[in-house]
Amino acid sequence: MSGPAGRLADVHQHLWPEQFIRALEARRDPPRLRGNRLDLPLEGSFEIQLRDHDVDVRLRALDRQEIDVAVVSLPPTLGPTPELLDAYHEGALGLPADSGGRLVALATGRVLDGFAGTCVSAEALLDLDALAPIAEEVVERGGFLFVHPGPAASPPGAPAWWSAVVGYTEQMQEAYFAWLAGGIARWPDLRVLFAILAGGAPVQLDRLRSRGGDPAAAAGPGIYLDTASYGRRALELCDPAQLVYGSDLPVIDAEPTRAAVRSLGLEREICVENPARLLG
Repeated sequence: MSGPAGRLADVHQHLWPEQFIRALEARRDPPRLRGNRLDLPLEGSFEIQLRDHDVDVRLRALDRQEIDVAVVSLPPTLGPTPELLDAYHEGALGLPADSGGRLVALATGRVLDGFAGTCVSAEALLDLDALAPIAEEVVERGGFLFVHPGPAASPPGAPAWWSAVVGYTEQMQEAYFAWLAGGIARWPDLRVLFAILAGGAPVQLDRLRSRGGDPAAAAGPGIYLDTASYGRRALELCDPAQLVYGSDLPVIDAEPTRAAVRSLGLEREICVENPARLLG
């Protein structure tokens, strides 16, 4: 698929097609949906708003954020089963047409026709041999790989934010450094987008150097970091050429990160030029 040249893009959103919602509701065991309560195997239960996954509602949200096109995916954090993945892919395939081209979908865990790329869990990058069939096919088709946190358990008594703040970022840092250690040399032409600034991994590059590692691979032209949940202080620590705007809508409020990107004075680079290169 062609990139959104000249259009402002959000590369990290999630949307559940109707087929996926019905499949979640039909399940007896987590992951499952009961009314507005989402039950997950590791992370417990959450109240959600299903209207947030309506295409028309999402397009109005894009208008409010002055975003022209959004890349949507099914997050591995849900722990989707094979039948849930089938339901998601069935519904997501029609999203570009249903949205007038403003929603671009990623497949999850596999490479499929009609999708802009593939979303995998951070854990997938810890075994590059197992990842190889997906990585090689993504390169062949010209898409990109979106690395997203997977399910994360919290220790007993931990606050509700623990999984998202500690577990997810730990996973993403592991994935990022696994890619620097072996992935980028193996697939130099693969464009890889790491969610949530790779868990803040760029902060660790100085430490990598201090322990005898070479951070040069981190400057690879195929590495991208999305901005979801981060503010200006964190974004200033990153290479602007690798930053792409991502909001994690509707999981969190998009406006704080959107405002941080605007404040940097690099909105065209982060929201237009870099996403266009990522999408190819």
